Order: sequence, then structure tokens, then C-alpha cells
Amino acid sequence: SQSQSQSQSQSLAIYSDAPAADATSTSIRTSSLSHPTMKLTGHTGSIYALAYSPDGECLVSASFDMTCLLWNATGDCSNVNVLKGHKNAVLDVQWSNDIDNEHIVTASADKHLAWWDGNTSQRIKRFIGHEGIVNAVDVSPRNCHLSTKVVVSASDDGTVKLWDARTKNSTATLNCDYPVTSVVFGMDGNHVYSAGIDNCITAWDLRTNEKSMMMKGHGDTVTSLSLHPKGTHLLSNSMDGTLKTWDIRPFVPHGTRRHCKTFVGATHNAEKGLLNCAWSSDGSMVTGGSADKVVHIWDELTSEELYFLPGHKGCVNSVVFHPKENVVASGSSDKAIYVGELSS
Repeated sequence: SQSQSQSQSQSLAIYSDAPAADATSTSIRTSSLSHPTMKLTGHTGSIYALAYSPDGECLVSASFDMTCLLWNATGDCSNVNVLKGHKNAVLDVQWSNDIDNEHIVTASADKHLAWWDGNTSQRIKRFIGHEGIVNAVDVSPRNCHLSTKVVVSASDDGTVKLWDARTKNSTATLNCDYPVTSVVFGMDGNHVYSAGIDNCITAWDLRTNEKSMMMKGHGDTVTSLSLHPKGTHLLSNSMDGTLKTWDIRPFVPHGTRRHCKTFVGATHNAEKGLLNCAWSSDGSMVTGGSADKVVHIWDELTSEELYFLPGHKGCVNSVVFHPKENVVASGSSDKAIYVGELSS
């Protein structure tokens, strides 16, 4: 029983408000953070989305307060900039895959998307064309044939639209039958995956702008999609209370069965928030937002829960892994962000 309690304590770390005074002297540090856990405050509304820049130097947070805040991802995680301009809640945010990580794209309930210069925090342009709330946005993957200035968006108006920061209007519109709550690019840049209140994940071929596949298995709205770092699988979070992985390789080993694993433990609630999901940079762990105020992290291989991290005082809407360090960041309806090391 003693070893059992030891193993439990290893996997159960608690987000704390106060940084440990002697943390640097008593434990081996595993990241460039100045403290093992830090609370970042500054937003005046719920935090809906987080994104690390590809080089891991910066964290951006999107909020109900109509702004995005930029934070240093190392040291004391100081607030370095603010993106202002949206007229309603900012629901999603992504960094472009530029070589110098300089552009940010946001999706908002004001029906617009915005393209920002991450260095100056100036808005370069707006993408106008959706007729409903824009729920999600994704950027073209690195090393594909598409420009790094191409983005895709999903909206309550029942469409998925492609945009290019070099042109004025949307470059393509994919008509779905229902409001779309999540969207992600495939690794090759030829496919986009969308999901919404129809509980299905739809694959689109951008060469024809036609549906190429549908994946069924969730019992309620899919709130988020995330692409595996190698592009072989999708991770989805759903209001049915599960996260699932899906094999999206052209030829699946098991015939037509694309659903792989199910991760349980997270919850959704009556707020019906669009809770996110994310892979770790090596694909070994998955995480997702949860209404129980807890950050849940699972082992991808075994589907077992590795970390159970309480501390937030509201629904956890977004959790993301640092691209290079063993660090996780979470944003919540309690208006706070926690950034913390994962105990090894």
C-alpha cells in the first residue's frame, strides 16, 4: 500500500497559487520556468483558447474579454503584448507556421477572423465573410505546398472557409449541413477535417472541395479536433464526455475502422463550452478541456490517465503542451492561466 500511495502521489500534482519558495533548491528543475507552477492573470473574462508559438518562446491566450494576451513562455512568464480589435469574444487562436513565428490568427464571435503581427501586436487584416460566430481556426501545416498565410475557419453559419492573408475574400467555402464547431488541416495540405453538432468528423478534399470521408462514433457535439504531430491521427473532444483518436492514414490497417482509442475522465456541462484537445509534441500524451475544473492528461498508448491536476476555480476550456519542454498550460473560465511543469 505504501508503494501504491507513492505512485499516486507521483502522478497527482496540484496547481498552487503560491510559488514554492525553495523549489529551486529542493527539486530537480525540468524546464525554463522560474517556478514549477505559475498563475498568469490579466484577462477580465473567461479564457477560451491557448497556443504556444512553434519555437516555444511565446504563449498567446484568447478570451471572452475580446482581447488576446501574449506572454513570455519562459522565466516569470511576463505579459508582453495585447491584441485588441475584436468586437466580441475571441474563441480560438493559432500561430502561423512562418519561419520566424510572427503571425497570429484569431477567430471571434463577432463573425470575423483577424490576422496579426505577433511582434508589434498590430492587426494586419480582417477576414470578413462568415455570417455566424466563428468557432475555430487552423493554420496551414509546415512543409506542405500551401502558403503559411493560408488559414481555415469553422462557423455557426454551417460553413468551413479557407482564407489567404494575401487576398481579400475567402478562397473556398465548404458547405456543411450544420453549425461547425471545430476544424483542422491535414498534414499534406490537401485535406481539412471539420466537426460540429452532427457528432461526425468530416474529411474534405481541397482539390475538389468535396467530402471524402465521414467518421462516426461520438454521441454528442464534437468541440475540438487536433492533428497528431506526425499527421497520422486525429484527436477529438466531445460533449459526450470522451476524447477519441482516429486513424486518418489513406490505408488503415483494420479495413474501414478508423476509431482507435477512447479517453474517459473529463466532463462537459450545461455551459456547452467548446472545450479543446491537444497532443504532446511527441504524440505520447493527450489532453483536453474539462468542466470539472481539473486538467486531465492521458497516456496515448494505454489510454490511462497520467496526471490529474486540480487548481482552477472554473471550467478548464483549453490545455496545451509546450512544444519543446515538459510543461503544460491551461486556461479556464476562472479568468486565470496556469503554467506548470509535469513531474517526470
